[in-house]
Amino acid sequence: MPQKIEGLKVPFVPVGGVEGLSSPRPLPKDHPSPFDTILKEKLDASRGLKFSAHARTRLQSRNIELTPDLMDKLATAVEKAETKGARDSLVLVNDVAFIVSVNNRTVITAIAEEQLQENVFTNIDSAIIFK
Repeated sequence: MPQKIEGLKVPFVPVGGVEGLSSPRPLPKDHPSPFDTILKEKLDASRGLKFSAHARTRLQSRNIELTPDLMDKLATAVEKAETKGARDSLVLVNDVAFIVSVNNRTVITAIAEEQLQENVFTNIDSAIIFK
């Protein structure tokens, strides 16, 4: 006599029978799954840098222009800092200094060349000079 599990006889068969079931088909190798696509988009987005409200204010008030070249150098410097285990870094790119939270990939503040004279930077654990 078959065993019962909450009213179902074991083994049970789907209503349409086993012939009605389709076998799973793998996706072609050249077609990424929707999950892969979404994951890649999220990872790419997280690699981008964010700017805190304070940093945005400083960029505007100090007339610092974020060119694509400057952004590329800044992102590369942050990636290098991340590989070394840095947490809070001073990043010097061309004539602009940025304080960056490496873990959060967030620019905390920006300092133009004119404000760099005799300045003391605290609460950083690394400095990256990227010319």
